[in-house]
Amino acid sequence: MHLTRRLLTTAAAVAAVLATALSAAPPTTAAAARCTLTWRAVQRVAVRMPAWNEGPVATTRSPIVRYLRRGERVRSCLVAVGRNSWSQYHECGGGSLWRIVRGGQVPSGCLYRA
Repeated sequence: MHLTRRLLTTAAAVAAVLATALSAAPPTTAAAARCTLTWRAVQRVAVRMPAWNEGPVATTRSPIVRYLRRGERVRSCLVAVGRNSWSQYHECGGGSLWRIVRGGQVPSGCLYRA
């Protein structure tokens, strides 16, 4: 009898939690959320794509995909952090943070918020 009462109480609690979770607004997914952060290039800067053997973060040896003109606007919401010495860049004050833009990665110091 005691075990049956405990199971019924637990089942009622689970049902209540599920009812409140399902009645809430549907969660936004990463695909539905749009990136709205725009950045401007400080100077002419190369957009680099990491080579197949470099890992996920671009380096100064990564192939150049294209160039950003000074003042060109790009959209970026993600930052790649380089942990090794090859991902350190010297342009625009140096550093190891790379902004992920369409087509590749740009040194974060070469961009400012638009």
